[in-house]
Amino acid sequence: MAEIDRVEIQHAIKVQGEFVRKLKSENAEKDKIQDEVAKLLELKTQLGDGPPQKFILKCPKGTRDFDPQQMAVREAVFHKIISCFKRHGAETIDTPVFELKDVLTGKYGEDSKLIYDLADQGGEILSLRYDLTVPFARYLAMNKITNIKRYHIAKVYRRDNPSLTKGRFREFYQCDFDIAGQYDPMMPDAECVKMVAEILSALELGDYVIKVNHRQLLDGMFQVSGVPEVKFRTICSSVDKLDKSPWAEVRAEMIDEKGLDPDVADRIGELVKHSGSLELVKALEGDPTLMKNKRFSAGLADMKLLLRYCELYGVLNKVLFDLSLARGLDYYTGVIFEAVLHDLPPARSSPDNEPGGIGSIAGGGRYDELVGLFDPKNRKVPCVGVSVGIERIFAIIESKLNMVKVKQRATETEVYVAAAQKNLHEERMRLCTMLWDADIKVVPLSYNTKRSHRWRHHRHIRDSVI
Repeated sequence: MAEIDRVEIQHAIKVQGEFVRKLKSENAEKDKIQDEVAKLLELKTQLGDGPPQKFILKCPKGTRDFDPQQMAVREAVFHKIISCFKRHGAETIDTPVFELKDVLTGKYGEDSKLIYDLADQGGEILSLRYDLTVPFARYLAMNKITNIKRYHIAKVYRRDNPSLTKGRFREFYQCDFDIAGQYDPMMPDAECVKMVAEILSALELGDYVIKVNHRQLLDGMFQVSGVPEVKFRTICSSVDKLDKSPWAEVRAEMIDEKGLDPDVADRIGELVKHSGSLELVKALEGDPTLMKNKRFSAGLADMKLLLRYCELYGVLNKVLFDLSLARGLDYYTGVIFEAVLHDLPPARSSPDNEPGGIGSIAGGGRYDELVGLFDPKNRKVPCVGVSVGIERIFAIIESKLNMVKVKQRATETEVYVAAAQKNLHEERMRLCTMLWDADIKVVPLSYNTKRSHRWRHHRHIRDSVI
């Protein structure tokens, strides 16, 4: 290595070392410190001096490992969700973890920048799937399926800014339920809302509300307020942030970043502040300006029917008609919904002092035109679906278990077989075989009775054979 290169690297090491010390003194986020320490070690390795540097063992940013107790909790949650899906007659499918990039591009609005692109490995330009809905639409079009009720549980990937305390990751599971095909208006939509209520009640997460709205209502409000049609989707993305940001910030984004006239933004602000139930439908029906708009009147008729069906399903008390609900994905065409919890448990402390809010724990809507985008003849298949935020639900359950210091059993072992002395391992093996053949969950242990009893107690195993 040339002397001038060594001098430059040594200077870079000094600067990077000072930066790492500064981050530590400021109690910066742990992941940030680890990333910068990794850069420092890489610089030191380039000098070629001293012993080889150790690996920094950590999960990639936005991912995590799960220990046996955590996996036991996840399996229990999955079982309750899948039971609900099957109760509603759904069958399951699977699709590749990556798709052709063209399949995913242009379907997610401003969130398209969060798609993970893969390096070209053989002539196909690929990306990791962002959600399970677009691959499902591709699957329907490719296989010419026009009617199916399906569920799909699998990992998806987003190049998002992660927050482990909020249950927001770069790699995470989605639990999707979708109904594709021609049905009477709003019946499958109401069934999706009903099923979300069933799942959240079964999981006993606490008091919740399912917010509902309609894309046609939003488009009608934008049109009446004076929003240019080319800006409907981008303004919809701004409105979608109202659950996380105050109106003043959203209004500033509309005006300063998206070029909307301030008066138009104020008119939108007056409309999206309304929420309620059937009484809100009646109030909106009495607004002649809004009802003259075809999009708005059609969307309101759908909402009136949806709320009626929710009442018949016994979940109207859990539903809130909220005109500020937008959901930023471009493919939604009709009813949209989102479930949020009222009372969240205190979040674990985070190094970046983020608030402990979990956000929505389920969401979805109607997307009648997405399948047609993949069909050569643009044949449309009406679809509506919901995605359950399993990672956020798991974060809530984990927090509750930590508060009450309850440890989840990681195995289903019913009996353990131990020996009181040495040289009885063959007898233990014969006895275990008899019990396994009888479909009894058994674990063989060592002859050390004292240690075996500790092991049994730690894993909450009730019965033993010695």
